Amino acid sequence: MKSIFGQPRGLATLFFTEMWERFTYYGMRSILILFLVGAASDGGLGLDDRTASSIYGLYIAGTYVFSLFGGWIADRLVGAQRAVFTGGVFILCGNALLALGNVQVFFVGLLVIVLGVGLLKPNISAMVADLYPEGGSRRDAGFSVFYMGISVGAVLGSLLVPLCAARFGWRSGFALPVIGMLFGLVQFMLTRRWLGSSGLAAARRQGAGPAHRRSWLPVIMFVSAVAIVVLLSVSGRLVLDPVVLSSAASWVMALFAAAYFTYLLVFAGLGKDERKRVYVMIALFVAYATFYAGFEQGGASLNLFAERYTDRDILGWHMPAGVLQATTALVTILFAPVFAVLWLFLGRRGKDLSAPAKFAVGLALLSAGFLVMFVASQYVVGGEKVLPTWLILTYFLQECGDLCLSPVGLSSMTKLAPPRFVGQVMGVWFLSLAIGNNLAGQLSREYDAGDLHSLPALFAKIFWVGLIGAVVMLIFTPVLKRLTAGVK
Repeated sequence: MKSIFGQPRGLATLFFTEMWERFTYYGMRSILILFLVGAASDGGLGLDDRTASSIYGLYIAGTYVFSLFGGWIADRLVGAQRAVFTGGVFILCGNALLALGNVQVFFVGLLVIVLGVGLLKPNISAMVADLYPEGGSRRDAGFSVFYMGISVGAVLGSLLVPLCAARFGWRSGFALPVIGMLFGLVQFMLTRRWLGSSGLAAARRQGAGPAHRRSWLPVIMFVSAVAIVVLLSVSGRLVLDPVVLSSAASWVMALFAAAYFTYLLVFAGLGKDERKRVYVMIALFVAYATFYAGFEQGGASLNLFAERYTDRDILGWHMPAGVLQATTALVTILFAPVFAVLWLFLGRRGKDLSAPAKFAVGLALLSAGFLVMFVASQYVVGGEKVLPTWLILTYFLQECGDLCLSPVGLSSMTKLAPPRFVGQVMGVWFLSLAIGNNLAGQLSREYDAGDLHSLPALFAKIFWVGLIGAVVMLIFTPVLKRLTAGVK
């Protein structure tokens, strides 16, 4: 397979596809909760903070909870390449619905984006893994490069979409991601030949007989159920309470994850070593969900903090609050290569930290970031506005923590998963993100604009959760390392 700078050429195809998809995702994310709570007279929806936080958490969670189903569709029906392209089309159409400005169509657009991300996210990561059949630290480095593509798209989206929304209005802000996803789809089609056979295995296995047609039955049933719920909601016959739905969703997702891991351990016919690795996957799953319950405050409570309590006047320019969301992506662009080189350097000398140890470091950095916000919130309680540097420092610490988790977690799950379950396991991995993101919305609900003391209480809570999580992962690192013996 031809390479570019020592990496498979197909990595470039996946890099740019993911870059433009993340442009649409993070661009829209940077203004979503601000649009939800924005005054109706200014074009926003005028929702209260509690409801807006619940909707935000449900949406962000939904973009990942469907990943399990998207992985199954790719593994069993269409292959990863077709799933990625179809997901991109859904994302483009969903963002186009957001830009129309109709309230009911807006929420339908969110649902369409959820389906699209679920098809694209797990399968594009699985294809990255396919490019490195030898495994090892080279795969970790490849995932770090891939993760940098995520951040390039995130920084562009987080900068340009809020600026566009502030200058031309909310509808224009939601329209810009449509253009970004279109670029991503065109690029994917023009360069997909570089992927070779990556992502085509399932498509080649399937024929056109009755058995194949029956395999589509779960998909048809799911789409039909979604369509019924949408029609009932649009007609007003079904009223959904986002706050109640958010709380119930966390339990449902956690039970689903527990059921899937139980299936792998008991009913999937795995060997002894494979079952040992499932226990490690469970530990990483829980740690990742915990991390993202705090990390995703960036688009929720921290975004509201930036809007309401941060002095954003810079030399006569009033910076849109959403622009600060670009900090985390910019940190990744600058430091992802550093982390990639670090893992390679340690790996060549046999001193590379294990995945659980890296997760412990990441949780500790998340905790440190919220300690910073706890101090900043004390000034807000005293009636002051604070400089953006508080948020920038917090985002820096959080993103350094994320660099210890996300690329390492993606790579680890592809190595730990039994080969025939890779797509599904990647879906489950994104389910941990879904749980964490939904919990982020629930945590953000604890912030009460009428009671400023709720801010330091919220940040202190996340600080302790992150710190305890780091200590637990560090304690169990030796055990988890023994369970992954033989994994490169």
